Amino acid sequence: MQFSEKIAVITGGASGLGLGIAEVLGKRGATLALIDINHENVLKASESLSKNGLKVAAFQGDVTDNNIESCINSIEQEIGAIDILVNSAGVIAESGFENSQESSVEDWDITYAVNVKGTFIVSSVVAEKMKSRNSGKIVNISSHASRVGGPGQSAYGASKAAVLHLTQSQAMQYAPFNINVNVICPGTIWTPMWERIAERSRRNDPSKSHMTGRQIFLEQIEAVCPLKREQTAEDIGNAVAFFASQDAVNITGQSLNVNGGTRMN
Repeated sequence: MQFSEKIAVITGGASGLGLGIAEVLGKRGATLALIDINHENVLKASESLSKNGLKVAAFQGDVTDNNIESCINSIEQEIGAIDILVNSAGVIAESGFENSQESSVEDWDITYAVNVKGTFIVSSVVAEKMKSRNSGKIVNISSHASRVGGPGQSAYGASKAAVLHLTQSQAMQYAPFNINVNVICPGTIWTPMWERIAERSRRNDPSKSHMTGRQIFLEQIEAVCPLKREQTAEDIGNAVAFFASQDAVNITGQSLNVNGGTRMN
């Protein structure tokens, strides 16, 4: 299998996009290490994947805390050397997103802490391990919101744009050690994060009060996506698998939109 002798670490691996990416890599043979701040949820995710025959272990960790290094050390001690890192942990501001209000200062702080600082911290720790072996693949997760501004999206959009710049800087920094660093910009995916967005939209927009969250989501797809179909965690997992494969050995510092044409830049 494609990744049969590879160990892949996925942050935010307990649910949503991270869990979907993990499943794709696991089905292609990778041994999985899921990291999530929610211990109970990451254990459930690990058990679910294990029941499907995948090799997986669960680890509790906060990507915004420098102590994440102890979590990474535990992974290498218990499972082995990390070959692939997917920085999938992410949050979206609770205020504003669906009703054009500005994000609060508190939302800025938590959004940047997880989406940018967290990506930086985990990458830095794992890259040190990879450098000693002169090999590694790092895939960061941004968003199509990084490509263009929008009302109420300043914190989230700016944080995801920062991930694009961080990826390019990491790619240059780690290239001498044969480490590839790339980034994926997912489109509109039905995840727990989007469920919360849709629910807030339903509560705050009278014109949507009669709609379910899923209906609001599909309405958004219809409005913004040229291909008129939602993207899935599996779509993103397939893109991650490409960047993590030998097929992408000469690709680094690049961003890939997987959004049905919603953004084409």
